Amino acid sequence: MNNCKCSGEAARFPQLEPIMAKYAGEPGSLITILQKTQDALGYLSEDAIAHIADRTGVAPAKIYGVVTFYTQFRMKPVGKYLIMLCMGTACHVNGAAELAVAVSERLGIADGETTPDGLFTLNIVACLGCCSLAPVMMVRTQAGDETYGNLTKTRIAEILGEIAGGAPAEGVGA
Repeated sequence: MNNCKCSGEAARFPQLEPIMAKYAGEPGSLITILQKTQDALGYLSEDAIAHIADRTGVAPAKIYGVVTFYTQFRMKPVGKYLIMLCMGTACHVNGAAELAVAVSERLGIADGETTPDGLFTLNIVACLGCCSLAPVMMVRTQAGDETYGNLTKTRIAEILGEIAGGAPAEGVGA
């Protein structure tokens, strides 16, 4: 469907037009649209959800149901650096809970929060799939994801300091 009813919505979201052109008329493409929208905008705002509903004909309530069901979707902006700290079994038994406290204390934020300067967002995740590196965290930037393994409180402090200071922190394969 290419019948945006809301005045100026297409103009407000020009970066979504290629996504809508490709997927809006495709049955079963809602999750793909939401993923690509989140990639383009950084999160799923109420306005973006309304735009998607209008362009796809999917009820906003259904879209909210999908967005709130899947943990991959965010309805709030994230910081420049999205820290995903693994709490999977291997990480947990190797001290990830202590590391989560260390990150929270260092940044002054809890799981799901963003620092007031907009630099960091902390997300505790179920598993990053890097069990051999436990405990592990991944930091997402505009340049991509960097994985840091075999973490300690000291190493986390170093990594966060390097990132905040602009110096590249060395992750796995860096």
